[in-house]
Amino acid sequence: MSAHSARARSMAPGAAPHPRLGRRMARFNRTVTNRVSVRMAGLLPGMGVVVHVGRQTSDVYRTPVMVFRTKHGFRIGLIYGRESEWVKNALAHGAVRLLTRRREYELFEPEVVTDPYRQHVPLPVRWALGPLRVSQFLDLRAAGAAGRA
Repeated sequence: MSAHSARARSMAPGAAPHPRLGRRMARFNRTVTNRVSVRMAGLLPGMGVVVHVGRQTSDVYRTPVMVFRTKHGFRIGLIYGRESEWVKNALAHGAVRLLTRRREYELFEPEVVTDPYRQHVPLPVRWALGPLRVSQFLDLRAAGAAGRA
Protein backbone atom coordinates (compact mmCIF):
# COMPACT_ATOMS: atom_id res chain seq x y z
CA MET A 1 0.00 0.00 0.00
CA SER A 2 1.27 3.41 -0.92
CA ALA A 3 1.89 6.15 1.64
CA HIS A 4 -0.58 8.34 -0.26
CA SER A 5 -4.32 8.37 0.04
CA ALA A 6 -4.61 6.88 -3.46
CA ARG A 7 -5.28 3.18 -3.18
CA ALA A 8 -2.68 0.79 -4.50
CA ARG A 9 -4.23 -2.08 -6.37
CA SER A 10 -3.01 -5.24 -7.95
CA MET A 11 -4.00 -4.38 -11.46
CA ALA A 12 -5.95 -7.06 -13.26
CA PRO A 13 -6.24 -6.47 -17.00
CA GLY A 14 -9.03 -3.99 -17.61
CA ALA A 15 -9.16 -2.81 -13.98
CA ALA A 16 -8.35 0.77 -14.98
CA PRO A 17 -9.44 2.51 -18.17
CA HIS A 18 -6.80 2.40 -20.84
CA PRO A 19 -5.13 5.72 -21.58
CA ARG A 20 -6.38 7.43 -24.72
CA LEU A 21 -2.96 7.51 -26.35
CA GLY A 22 -2.52 4.10 -27.94
CA ARG A 23 0.42 1.79 -28.51
CA ARG A 24 0.97 3.23 -32.02
CA MET A 25 1.56 6.67 -30.55
CA ALA A 26 3.85 5.12 -27.93
CA ARG A 27 5.92 3.43 -30.66
CA PHE A 28 6.14 6.66 -32.64
CA ASN A 29 7.23 8.62 -29.58
CA ARG A 30 9.79 5.98 -28.65
CA THR A 31 11.44 6.12 -32.07
CA VAL A 32 11.02 9.81 -32.94
CA THR A 33 9.89 12.19 -30.20
CA ASN A 34 11.79 10.66 -27.25
CA ARG A 35 15.14 11.08 -29.00
CA VAL A 36 14.61 14.84 -28.98
CA SER A 37 12.71 15.30 -25.71
CA VAL A 38 15.09 13.17 -23.61
CA ARG A 39 17.66 15.97 -23.96
CA MET A 40 15.34 18.59 -22.40
CA ALA A 41 13.15 16.54 -20.05
CA GLY A 42 15.71 16.42 -17.24
CA LEU A 43 15.79 20.21 -17.11
CA LEU A 44 12.10 21.14 -17.23
CA PRO A 45 9.76 21.34 -14.21
CA GLY A 46 7.38 18.39 -14.06
CA MET A 47 9.54 16.39 -16.46
CA GLY A 48 12.33 13.91 -15.97
CA VAL A 49 14.27 11.10 -17.58
CA VAL A 50 13.99 7.57 -16.21
CA VAL A 51 17.15 5.54 -16.72
CA HIS A 52 16.26 1.84 -16.66
CA VAL A 53 17.74 -1.53 -17.62
CA GLY A 54 16.10 -3.82 -20.19
CA ARG A 55 14.64 -7.05 -18.86
CA GLN A 56 16.07 -9.27 -21.58
CA THR A 57 18.86 -7.25 -23.17
CA SER A 58 20.33 -5.60 -20.04
CA ASP A 59 20.75 -2.49 -22.21
CA VAL A 60 20.40 0.88 -20.50
CA TYR A 61 17.50 3.03 -21.74
CA ARG A 62 16.46 6.64 -21.12
CA THR A 63 12.76 7.53 -21.22
CA PRO A 64 11.26 11.03 -20.76
CA VAL A 65 8.39 11.09 -18.23
CA MET A 66 6.04 13.42 -16.35
CA VAL A 67 7.21 13.29 -12.73
CA PHE A 68 5.90 14.71 -9.45
CA ARG A 69 7.48 14.84 -6.01
CA THR A 70 5.79 12.90 -3.18
CA LYS A 71 6.50 12.64 0.54
CA HIS A 72 8.85 9.66 0.14
CA GLY A 73 9.93 9.89 -3.48
CA PHE A 74 8.28 10.48 -6.84
CA ARG A 75 5.11 9.70 -8.78
CA ILE A 76 5.34 9.22 -12.54
CA GLY A 77 2.31 9.49 -14.81
CA LEU A 78 1.80 6.40 -16.96
CA ILE A 79 0.70 8.21 -20.10
CA TYR A 80 0.65 4.95 -22.09
CA GLY A 81 -0.39 2.69 -19.21
CA ARG A 82 1.46 -0.01 -17.31
CA GLU A 83 2.23 -1.93 -20.52
CA SER A 84 5.03 0.46 -21.48
CA GLU A 85 8.38 -1.29 -21.71
CA TRP A 86 10.04 1.11 -19.29
CA VAL A 87 7.36 0.36 -16.65
CA LYS A 88 7.83 -3.38 -17.11
CA ASN A 89 11.60 -2.88 -16.80
CA ALA A 90 11.24 -0.83 -13.61
CA LEU A 91 8.90 -3.38 -12.02
CA ALA A 92 11.14 -6.30 -13.00
CA HIS A 93 14.37 -4.66 -11.86
CA GLY A 94 12.90 -3.00 -8.76
CA ALA A 95 14.88 0.21 -9.21
CA VAL A 96 15.53 3.05 -11.66
CA ARG A 97 17.48 6.26 -11.78
CA LEU A 98 15.64 9.56 -12.29
CA LEU A 99 17.18 12.72 -13.73
CA THR A 100 15.04 15.77 -13.05
CA ARG A 101 15.74 19.48 -12.64
CA ARG A 102 19.48 18.83 -13.00
CA ARG A 103 19.49 16.34 -10.10
CA GLU A 104 19.82 12.57 -10.05
CA TYR A 105 17.87 10.24 -7.74
CA GLU A 106 18.11 6.51 -7.10
CA LEU A 107 14.54 5.20 -6.85
CA PHE A 108 13.31 1.79 -5.75
CA GLU A 109 10.18 -0.14 -4.73
CA PRO A 110 8.17 0.70 -7.87
CA GLU A 111 4.43 0.33 -7.33
CA VAL A 112 1.65 0.92 -9.83
CA VAL A 113 -1.20 2.85 -8.24
CA THR A 114 -4.56 3.85 -9.63
CA ASP A 115 -5.61 7.39 -8.84
CA PRO A 116 -8.64 8.20 -11.05
CA TYR A 117 -8.90 11.72 -9.61
CA ARG A 118 -5.18 12.41 -10.09
CA GLN A 119 -5.16 13.96 -6.63
CA HIS A 120 -1.38 13.88 -6.18
CA VAL A 121 -0.46 15.92 -9.23
CA PRO A 122 -0.64 19.70 -9.72
CA LEU A 123 -4.05 21.05 -10.77
CA PRO A 124 -3.08 22.16 -14.31
CA VAL A 125 -1.55 18.74 -14.96
CA ARG A 126 -4.65 17.07 -13.51
CA TRP A 127 -6.74 18.89 -16.12
CA ALA A 128 -4.35 17.90 -18.91
CA LEU A 129 -4.28 14.23 -17.92
CA GLY A 130 -8.08 13.99 -17.61
CA PRO A 131 -8.93 13.98 -21.34
CA LEU A 132 -6.09 11.49 -21.88
CA ARG A 133 -7.72 9.17 -19.29
CA VAL A 134 -4.48 8.81 -17.35
CA SER A 135 -5.32 7.26 -13.99
CA GLN A 136 -2.30 5.03 -13.39
CA PHE A 137 0.96 6.17 -11.88
CA LEU A 138 4.20 4.57 -10.82
CA ASP A 139 5.20 5.49 -7.28
CA LEU A 140 8.87 5.10 -6.41
CA ARG A 141 10.65 5.61 -3.11
CA ALA A 142 13.81 7.71 -3.12
CA ALA A 143 16.94 6.22 -1.57
CA GLY A 144 17.39 7.63 1.91
CA ALA A 145 13.72 8.71 2.22
CA ALA A 146 12.10 8.46 5.65
CA GLY A 147 10.02 5.36 6.24
CA ARG A 148 12.28 3.14 4.16
CA ALA A 149 11.57 -0.53 4.70
